[in-house]
Amino acid sequence: MRLTLVRNATLLLESSGKRILVDPALDDAGARPPIENTPNQERNPLVPLPLSAERVVEGIDGVIVTHLHKDHFDDRAAALLDRRIPVLTQPASLDALRSQGFESATDDPDGWLGLEVARTGGRHGTGELGEALGPVSGFVLDRVYVAGDTIWCDEVREELERHRPRTIVVNGGGARFLEGDPIVMTADDVRAVRAATDAAVVVVHLEAINHCLERRDVYRSIDGALVPDDGESLEL
Repeated sequence: MRLTLVRNATLLLESSGKRILVDPALDDAGARPPIENTPNQERNPLVPLPLSAERVVEGIDGVIVTHLHKDHFDDRAAALLDRRIPVLTQPASLDALRSQGFESATDDPDGWLGLEVARTGGRHGTGELGEALGPVSGFVLDRVYVAGDTIWCDEVREELERHRPRTIVVNGGGARFLEGDPIVMTADDVRAVRAATDAAVVVVHLEAINHCLERRDVYRSIDGALVPDDGESLEL
């Protein structure tokens, strides 16, 4: 498996002869307003793509969309993607993707693209805020567990026990609003993941969206964590 971090949570996974694009958010830097009610009011994305959006979507065999927040699937990605491309998503996002013309979108991972795939659960924060942000999913693809926008929680622990992945990709940054708890993993959450599994832990979702406050150097200080730069590839 080869993993390339494009930016934020946008990944290219190359496995079993397939090239899979995960959570395509391909807007130019500064194209969107800052997320409201957050400490850092800068326009999003904070940084440019490391390669052109057209190159990101070139030659892909399928797309995985964990959920439909703009930093995981934006209008630029929707405009560039071939409507015939196989798309795998969660049940809560299926109708919206089909309404955009992705008629082959499915929430059934069984046999998708001939790969071994499973959908996983998580929590996009705690309490009323977590409920308001809606359901999110992750996916296990050939024993690489892309956890999606989730904090460390019982659901993630159970998925680790169920699937025994060899690599887990987590969304860090400690994203938060002015009130309430973080809505994705913090450095402490990643330490908990490291303690719970022998799998390699890759941290992405960093330094690209205005409410992600913890920077790469915080995660690079965690023993065993792999923290790629935008555009960097890892052989897993």
